[in-house]
Amino acid sequence: MATRRVWFLLGIAAVAVAGSAVTYGTTRGDILYMVTYVALCALAWLAVIRIPRGPERRPWVLFATAQSLWLLGDTIELVYYYRSSVPPVGLADAAWLAGYPLIAVALIMMARRRAPGRLRSAVLDGLTLTVAAALASWQFLILPTLGTGLSMAETIVPTLYPLADVVLLAAVLFIALSPGDRAAPTRLLLGAVVLYLAIDVTYNVAPYFVDYELVARIGPLIMLGNAMLIAACLHPRRGELTRPGQQVDALHPSRVLFLGLAFLTAPTLTLLENGLRGNAVIALAATALSTGFVLTRFTIAVREQEKAQAQLSYQARHDALTGLANRAVLTSELERVIPQRSGPVAVLYLDLDGFKQVNDEYGHEAGDLVLTTVAERLSRTVRGTDLAVRLGGDEFVLLCPDLPQAEAVRLAERVLTEVAEPIRFGTAVLDIGASVGIAAYGPEVPAGDSDVLRTADMAMYEAKRQGRGRWVLAGA
Repeated sequence: MATRRVWFLLGIAAVAVAGSAVTYGTTRGDILYMVTYVALCALAWLAVIRIPRGPERRPWVLFATAQSLWLLGDTIELVYYYRSSVPPVGLADAAWLAGYPLIAVALIMMARRRAPGRLRSAVLDGLTLTVAAALASWQFLILPTLGTGLSMAETIVPTLYPLADVVLLAAVLFIALSPGDRAAPTRLLLGAVVLYLAIDVTYNVAPYFVDYELVARIGPLIMLGNAMLIAACLHPRRGELTRPGQQVDALHPSRVLFLGLAFLTAPTLTLLENGLRGNAVIALAATALSTGFVLTRFTIAVREQEKAQAQLSYQARHDALTGLANRAVLTSELERVIPQRSGPVAVLYLDLDGFKQVNDEYGHEAGDLVLTTVAERLSRTVRGTDLAVRLGGDEFVLLCPDLPQAEAVRLAERVLTEVAEPIRFGTAVLDIGASVGIAAYGPEVPAGDSDVLRTADMAMYEAKRQGRGRWVLAGA
């Protein structure tokens, strides 16, 4: 689905959720709530069906199942409400609680697929923050419900919700702290889960400060989280959540801050429980100061390691002379763009004319100048979404997603003009041209013609056979 349609859909859902929150507790509000919820669940399953069968679909199936279970829980509670009275605990709680582990498993599956073999630091940091959250939940949410004289079910079931939230927090932290791309689908996914957690915390904490009738109105916001998950599933860049990303794991300053707060959770809770005494406050301040020093030293060491890692990663993915992407990057992008695209794509294969003569007459220094100059001109000519690649020698490739055939031809003509501009080497003027082969396709690659790079290469050789400074469109 196109990006604009995704955001339009999310906007409609937000309006429906707002209307449901305003009319919450009335018959009209209950009808609007259920109609919106049913529509979102149906849309969630339709979005799942659009995904080809395989590992990429499985997490989204779990998300849709969780949303359906939550709808079932709401339906059960609504039936109780209109037929008799809502019990403190019951079947609705079973349906609601069943959704949490499904979402957690889906998030873990995504984290493992988007960062295979690179999750160790994310898991450790996530577990650190989760332990701190679990300790706070035990202190403020679970302990107050114990020993209140309620039945066993009424005592146990409410404590399961904070535990489910802790599990969900751990899973979402694996995604949030793992390396990988951070475009709209990832932000929508993280925003949805954070919204779920915020709603649960509000349900548990807010009644101590405001009337529960007001707190209950946040219930429809669950549907907004569901809509955000559906938008992430329908987004054209959905694949970033289930395929390995190229972004290097980096230590964000907020990550260090959260780790510091996690380290201070236990002593802070102990201090609150035992009372604010002078010596205890001094000990806590000293602990906070020491933690700050340790984390600062830790951050410096990690930054140095990240810098070295980024440099190695750049060298592995870029041509040392021109700075353009290399063959490995092109292969990876072709594997990503060609099967998953929803629009046209074009590949331009360039071979320089007259490069061997320049090398023979003026030497390799002149040849290097030609290659770097051509690389700069290509980078200047293409769009920001295009990929310019040096394959080796005097061969270059331009990979252009969402570029129609007619635009690809015009791009080839601009490239020929740019490359043919004279290059000064001392007192000499180097005369260089190019031959360009174009492979341009619509949304589908014709059967038997899936190797677009080879197709563009053959078109380039046909252009070179016809003479210098020409382009040839494959299949034309």
